[in-house]
Amino acid sequence: MPHLAFLIALTTALFALDATAASADSLSGSWSGSGSVHYADTREKARCRADYSRVSGTLYRMTASCATPSGRVDQTATVNRVGDNEYAGSFQNSQYNVTGSIYIKLRGNSQSVHLRGNGSSGSFQLRRR
Repeated sequence: MPHLAFLIALTTALFALDATAASADSLSGSWSGSGSVHYADTREKARCRADYSRVSGTLYRMTASCATPSGRVDQTATVNRVGDNEYAGSFQNSQYNVTGSIYIKLRGNSQSVHLRGNGSSGSFQLRRR
C-alpha cells in the first residue's frame, strides 16, 4: 500500500496544460483530475482532489485525497515556486509512511503533477474546480 500512496500523490501533481500563462498566486484553490501511479510491477489509474493554500510568498501547502481501484489515500505536500509557473517540493503520506519529491507545471487552470519516492512514481493532470 505504500506504493499506492506515492502513486496517488503523483497523480494529484500532473495536470492537463493549456496555453494561458499563470501567475504565482494562481496555484491557490481546489483542483481535481486523474492520472496514474506506478509501484513494483503495478500501474493503476487514480482520481484525485487537491487543495493548495499559500503559506507565504511563493510557498504553498497542498492537501490531497486520491482513489484507485485498490483504495484511498491522503497526503500533504509543501511546494515552492522554482521558475515561471513551476513548483517543486516534497510530499508525505503518513498513512503508509511514504515521502518523496513533487514537481508541478502550471498553465492557467490546468497543472501537471509528477511524484517520485520510495520506489514509486505517479503523474496527474488536474484542473481548477
